[in-house]
Amino acid sequence: MKTLLELTRVGIEFNTPKGAFRALRDVDLKINQGEYISLIGHSGCGKSTVLNIVAGLLQATEGGVVLNGKEVNEPGPERAVVFQNHSLLPWLTAYENVELAVKQVFKGKKSKADMKAWIEHNLELVHMTHAMHKRPDEISGGMKQRVGIARALAMEPDVLLMDEPFGALDALTRAHLQDSLMEIQKDLNNTVIMITHDVDEAVLLSDRIVMMTNGPAATIGEILDIELERPRNRIQLADDPQYNHYRHQVLSFLYEKQKKADESPDKSQASAQDKSIGTDSVARDKRAQKIA
Repeated sequence: MKTLLELTRVGIEFNTPKGAFRALRDVDLKINQGEYISLIGHSGCGKSTVLNIVAGLLQATEGGVVLNGKEVNEPGPERAVVFQNHSLLPWLTAYENVELAVKQVFKGKKSKADMKAWIEHNLELVHMTHAMHKRPDEISGGMKQRVGIARALAMEPDVLLMDEPFGALDALTRAHLQDSLMEIQKDLNNTVIMITHDVDEAVLLSDRIVMMTNGPAATIGEILDIELERPRNRIQLADDPQYNHYRHQVLSFLYEKQKKADESPDKSQASAQDKSIGTDSVARDKRAQKIA
């Protein structure tokens, strides 16, 4: 398989009022074309920091990221991001929100008719053609997130970066969107890196699960290969011994091998992790500003 994205000895340090805080160290990861990778770990373990470095919104202090043979130094349309919050512009319709991204990437490359067809095609992928002319306040949370996914896909990215994309949704809507995402990835063979706190979601969707150690100086603890045949059916997998074995391995890492940060007696460490989380929030705000 072709290696599409490579992180080599990635580390990052932030300046805080209490001095330097090392959020990540020695993160090494190779991701192949068409792979679905989930990052999982306790809050403050640096998952979003990794995603922000791949997105080009944060610069690694050590090491670096290479995509398609080119070093990542800044944001670019070849790395589209789907936020937990849909980040749609409220005064634009679903169609116009996707159109904004398409014009940014394809202006001068596609004709007006081609862009219209491409926007509608991507809305069709997420089953939103029936509501394409509605504004965000006229559609449900799940529908907003579908539009966010369509907007990202319409940029035709090499890598789709997803930061807890279904975290704010109810269980049923979440399940429908997970199924839709599996269908889309099967059709497009796109490469996905997703942050999640949901073990079942990680096992259901992923080819590999990257489990992060607790910070400070977080790194990759274990990588679990998910060798379940596709297409995957959540009902059938519920009683599948292999599925439950994978699920147990992730839970064992999270709750036995890695104790929660708030159980640590080192209060200064917890404070430093809080600072790291704040930095991730700033980066998310930058992403939203860039799309807007």
